[in-house]
Amino acid sequence: MQHALTFVIATLCILAICYRLYGVFFVRKVLNADDSEITPSHILEDGKDYVPTKKWVNFGSHFAAIAAAGPLVGPVLAAQYGYLPSFLWLLIGCVVGGAVHDTVVLFASMKHRGKSLSEVAKAELGPVAGWCTGLAMLFIITITMAGLSMVVVHALERNPWGTFAVFMTIPVAICVGLWERYTGSMRGATWVGIIVIFACVIIGPYIQESSFGEWLSLRASTVSLVLPFYAFFATALPVWMLLTPRGYLSSFMKIGVFGALVVGVVFINPEIQFPAVTQFIHGNGPVLAGPVWPFISITIACGAISGFHAFIGSGTTPKQIDKWNDILPVAFGAMLAECVVGVMALIAATALHPADYFAINSAPEVFAGLGMNVVNLPQLSESIGLDLYGRTGGAVTLAVGMADIFTRIPWFSHLASYFFQFVVMFEAVFILTAVDSGTRVARYLLQDFLGDIWAPLKRTNWMPGAIGCSIVACVLWGYLLNSGDINSVWALFGVSNQLMASIGLMIGATIILRMSEKRWYVLTCLVPLSYLYVTVNYAAYWMVKNVYFNSAAKGFNIFNGTISIVMVALGLVIMVASIQRWFVLWRARGNSEPIELLS
Repeated sequence: MQHALTFVIATLCILAICYRLYGVFFVRKVLNADDSEITPSHILEDGKDYVPTKKWVNFGSHFAAIAAAGPLVGPVLAAQYGYLPSFLWLLIGCVVGGAVHDTVVLFASMKHRGKSLSEVAKAELGPVAGWCTGLAMLFIITITMAGLSMVVVHALERNPWGTFAVFMTIPVAICVGLWERYTGSMRGATWVGIIVIFACVIIGPYIQESSFGEWLSLRASTVSLVLPFYAFFATALPVWMLLTPRGYLSSFMKIGVFGALVVGVVFINPEIQFPAVTQFIHGNGPVLAGPVWPFISITIACGAISGFHAFIGSGTTPKQIDKWNDILPVAFGAMLAECVVGVMALIAATALHPADYFAINSAPEVFAGLGMNVVNLPQLSESIGLDLYGRTGGAVTLAVGMADIFTRIPWFSHLASYFFQFVVMFEAVFILTAVDSGTRVARYLLQDFLGDIWAPLKRTNWMPGAIGCSIVACVLWGYLLNSGDINSVWALFGVSNQLMASIGLMIGATIILRMSEKRWYVLTCLVPLSYLYVTVNYAAYWMVKNVYFNSAAKGFNIFNGTISIVMVALGLVIMVASIQRWFVLWRARGNSEPIELLS
């Protein structure tokens, strides 16, 4: 039987070696980062968006932005296949794919003065590829909101304690935002906000037993309807009032929770109760219907390689990098840190007995057909004070696994319910922060596209356009949220997310082929791109054939299938444009002719 500490030590050692060897090689040799060259943060410094920032401050903000719910939920769901496929994909995918992707996207955006990935694609690959990239980004951000929100749904359904704690973060964040806005001081507001959030978790049991708690005991369908309405109002509020202060407060929760989990794993060193591989690697699993390949690489995106990171790497971060070599810790380093988060989430899930895991992550009727008998789940349900059966989505499993580890420490043995609800709140707050910002990004993308038809929509400060596009964005992902189960929606999210990562690697390969001293350096992008592009397209084909266009499947949904086909088509157009550009660059360098620089 394996122990968790083995995986933690192996992960930290492997990632440290890869950072020191491959990371330094990639940044200094492949990208030829030169600190004598002035970065966009200095060239375009405006004190607002373009601000030179110290590398470790940049690392913290970049890591907080990319490490949302993905590295928490993906490894938990993929545990269905056993611990070995997930562990290997997290390490290999992160070093070979994710760290390279994040670093080269950040580098490409900086070379184009901090522009978005769609603008970089337009400059590097042409207007058609740029337009397709922008449209793909709109699809992806919309689907991402649905996938992340579904995780919240199953964590809060029939959970008045958790619902109350999560709901209270809204007025707390607003008060913190107002305090900082009108006093200019964040320190006092931060301490008050953290104390109040903890207090909301502590008084949860009293709320749960009250008539107010009965009112907060919501069905999954109700939570699914409330979330898009919430997102609309959250998007309409100024960022300083809700999004920024709640994201700021949640960063303390993230550091505290995973710091405590690392300590708990080291102190307890729990056994990994899952086998290396399960009988579901060939498909027909109760959590994920598909086989281990391609779905291990679709289910685990964040933590290994994630296209969502391209939104951050071509958004705020490239406008704040002080020196070119800072991209090593900020991009490469932050991706490796996220891999550690993913491994810790995998440990929390696989430290549970497999029967208990499947009882939580499967519908009751599905679990009944597996022929398994739960082991510790009745005791866990009693100590946590909540019915844990059939709470799919991954969030509850992670909370149960972490609570189980924490409560093995003698001093905390009677605090399972508090640990569980705090982790649920921790996950939900992070997801809702991503939903707030993601819906806002979707609104901007919609205004940009529709503004080509009607010019006033281009103005993001035009209230009718902002409200109208916010409604459209919420309706789109709200429909997806209510149109399927976690199996189908998370797979749709995974396909779209990894397609975005493929696009990032295409642009990265173009940049490297155009600028690197040695042409074979392009393999650093082409190797992960080849694997990921084939994986994404096969996964999309499998889902369309076996789920979305299969009337007998639970996730049958023509709309989701159509979206999958459109995204694959967009990816194909961008791939063709990329290959054409690569041939031009290769011939130009081979003939010693000057290469046209696109900017």
